[in-house]
Amino acid sequence: MIVLSHRGYWKTLQERNSFEAFERSFNMGFGTETDLRDYNGEIVIAHDMPKGNERTFEELLVIMKGRNLPLALNIKADGLYEKIKSKLEKYNHTNYFTFDMSIPDMVCHLKNKLKVFTGLNDLLIQPVLLSECEGVWLDCFNSDWYDWSVIDNLLGQGKKVCLVSAELHKRENLNQWSIIKKSKFLHSDNLLICTDFPEKAREYFNEN
Repeated sequence: MIVLSHRGYWKTLQERNSFEAFERSFNMGFGTETDLRDYNGEIVIAHDMPKGNERTFEELLVIMKGRNLPLALNIKADGLYEKIKSKLEKYNHTNYFTFDMSIPDMVCHLKNKLKVFTGLNDLLIQPVLLSECEGVWLDCFNSDWYDWSVIDNLLGQGKKVCLVSAELHKRENLNQWSIIKKSKFLHSDNLLICTDFPEKAREYFNEN
């Protein structure tokens, strides 16, 4: 299993999506999830509407240069696909996927040969364009609704799966993590988890 930090490996809420949190994550060998929007023609790192003082996606790729760690790119605005692809190619960053965009924008990402994860969750039980996507962003907004067989079925179809850890929705995560641990693909690089507790996840899922 590959562990991704959620908005970087932050220690305080103020550090989320900060370059300090990203550096900490990368230096410890974790990939990261982050949020992309546009501001004045630039792609910026922003979960909420940008104010103009955000760091850019290109700056993030600069500090990652030479470290092709996984990036989960949460697309918060439509129409960014060409610039995203250009920046990724400029820095030769191949270990990434985009997700959470609108369906029309997803079609554009796929047509432009970007690596896309479709969504599957307790609100969206039929993943859109699954056959065309590289993987699945498997979320759990309201409950631990799936079991290990859902994970294994998707992985068995040759799809990658990134699991959203329950604490991202302000729920206790140990029940969910115990379900995940039953997957026969637990040690596959095609299985990922996005979490606020990357060190704990690495230790838990590497236990015998």
